[in-house]
Amino acid sequence: MQLVLTKKFTHAFRKFVRRDAILQQRIENTLRQMETDIFAASLSTHKLSGVLTGLWACSCGYDCRIIFAFEKDDAGQDVILLLDMGTHDEVY
Repeated sequence: MQLVLTKKFTHAFRKFVRRDAILQQRIENTLRQMETDIFAASLSTHKLSGVLTGLWACSCGYDCRIIFAFEKDDAGQDVILLLDMGTHDEVY
């Protein structure tokens, strides 16, 4: 499935990598894994609840989460819309 990055996600990614450059490779590996199999056990993909109902999250390290939604693009193809990323406390 194709990943679609929002401006907010791109900004959060840059900010997160500046704070912890070692995680950049792990995050990039996670993004590749998301394209291949969004429900891989290593991602710990799960539905969110509360104010984030309808969205999903996966893990890309000990304290790194990616928030996303399943959407359709203009051609009707399923895509993963990357919305935000950061520590558990930043994104929830």
